[in-house]
Amino acid sequence: MLRVAIVSDTHGQIDDRILAVVAGCDIAIHGGDVGNAEILRRLQPRSGRVVAVSGNNDTERKWPIGQHDLLACLSPEATLELPGGILCLVHGHQTAARGRHAKLRQRYPDARVVVYGHSHRLVTDLDAEPWVINPGAAGRERTYGGPSCIVLTVSAPDWSLEVMRFEPCRHSRGSARL
Repeated sequence: MLRVAIVSDTHGQIDDRILAVVAGCDIAIHGGDVGNAEILRRLQPRSGRVVAVSGNNDTERKWPIGQHDLLACLSPEATLELPGGILCLVHGHQTAARGRHAKLRQRYPDARVVVYGHSHRLVTDLDAEPWVINPGAAGRERTYGGPSCIVLTVSAPDWSLEVMRFEPCRHSRGSARL
């Protein structure tokens, strides 16, 4: 069995509770709008394998100077061959919101699951194949109910999802306010 942590839309900040989930997984994937190299460094799955794609906010203008080499390595999409199927990863900003899931299913018909970000909204559309999922936002920006992620557990015949959503934190000058 393989556990894959799925996060997106950190915009330069990631919730520590999400990092704890990632630490218990074998692979981490990031659906774009990463924000800076520190986010990718902090994602520490057991194998050390992190796969990320670029989002519409992953631009040289928005990333710190000195991190543009890593930014240039992020592609707009990625494909992972997992036991029992293929996971396709995109940010989703190039596909209009109206009919997005149908369009993603048409674009990636051989996938078992398509992961996208961009909307910051947690979605698990399992009504047809491939599944289309969005882990929501794992940082502090527009989390719509709190930072979230999804853990995909795969084995050759069976795939399952576990949705993780945490209470929003109220931050002031970088520290939690209780």
